[in-house]
Amino acid sequence: MNTQKEYELISKCILQIEEKLGWGESSNWHSEVFIELSETIQEQTKVLLSPTTLKRVWGKVNYNSSPSISTLNALSQFIGYSNWRDYKNHQNSNKSIKKTLVNMPIVFSLAAFLALLFISLFSTISSNKNELTTEDISKIKFSSRTITNGMPNSVVFDFDLSNIKSDSIYIQQYWDVTKTIKINNKQKQATGIYYFPGYFRAKLVVDGNVIKEHDLFIKSNDWSASIDYKPIPKYLKPQQFVDDGLKLDDDLLTEIKSLKTPIVSTYHFINDLGNISGDDFNLETTLKNNFNEKWAVCQTTQIYIIGTKGALIIPFTIPGCISNINVMLNDVYMNGKEQDLSSFGLDLSSFKNIKINVVKKQLKVFINDSETFSAKYNESLGKLVGIRYRFLGAGEVKHIKLLNASEETVLKDNFQL
Repeated sequence: MNTQKEYELISKCILQIEEKLGWGESSNWHSEVFIELSETIQEQTKVLLSPTTLKRVWGKVNYNSSPSISTLNALSQFIGYSNWRDYKNHQNSNKSIKKTLVNMPIVFSLAAFLALLFISLFSTISSNKNELTTEDISKIKFSSRTITNGMPNSVVFDFDLSNIKSDSIYIQQYWDVTKTIKINNKQKQATGIYYFPGYFRAKLVVDGNVIKEHDLFIKSNDWSASIDYKPIPKYLKPQQFVDDGLKLDDDLLTEIKSLKTPIVSTYHFINDLGNISGDDFNLETTLKNNFNEKWAVCQTTQIYIIGTKGALIIPFTIPGCISNINVMLNDVYMNGKEQDLSSFGLDLSSFKNIKINVVKKQLKVFINDSETFSAKYNESLGKLVGIRYRFLGAGEVKHIKLLNASEETVLKDNFQL
């Protein structure tokens, strides 16, 4: 195998993927972007590439080996080719049209030299284009405001970029990369729409560098619920899902069971919980999954614990489906295809008591008072700002109790209207 040629093709494939996504400069992609990319590729190709694998391909993680053929096949399929061989054949076919009788090694050497020279010149031009001092940055104003208290919710960003000369200016969000907005230095405002409550970090990015950022907190106020149709979810009224617990009413259950394609329903509580650390808390809850037929046979259920700096995603599914789940502990990601996650396998047809205990970033999961899983993460979650339950199909939550490190109750809800 010509390693240099293979590397050039992989680099070209990556650029085509970035072009298709339109998510802005990949140099500024953070961990959540690669989680989103993993889900996007799986949705289109039915192949799961872990965020860690994608970080290696994009050079975010040091790794000496080339991507596996299965990884290259999935990336090729994502941009419309049958597999990696098909992608290479198309690229080689395009090159053959442009072949000359000149000695090809000399051409490649010259091309590599010119490419390096171009990159060097381009970098110099780019760096001169935006010689922003600390004082210049301090003069840039960047703020946001929400339009309403409900969902969906639009956000107006206000800014002044008159001192910036660049054609690469973006507003990016901490959680949702689909909210990336390309702007120009003549604009004074931009808007974005949010379909779910959450805690976001708005970043003003110029030439791949974050020059301003601030928090954006879109609250659910009390409990809210949605059936997550795409692109726009169906929002539910309290009387449709609050009844001695969080539970979809019979009409909604009938609607979901009639669907021929999978759907997820979600309960959201995103609010100010006070000064409770996301790295030291106890969550006790009782839940079950109400639908295990057709496409919902796996009963997949996820508990999201959301902080100001990240999130924990704890999944549950029937034992036979544990290969399809993933665990996210902020900066630590566990892929069910690569690791044994059978400790998250259980039958949720009846209520189960779940306890999630976190002490100094050490997480333990208990099911019906028995410890089933333990792991540690490294990067702080920040302050806790919310909890989210996601059910494949539909599920029910009977009880929730959230305690801080001092075992004081921060949130207790038996869900009465």
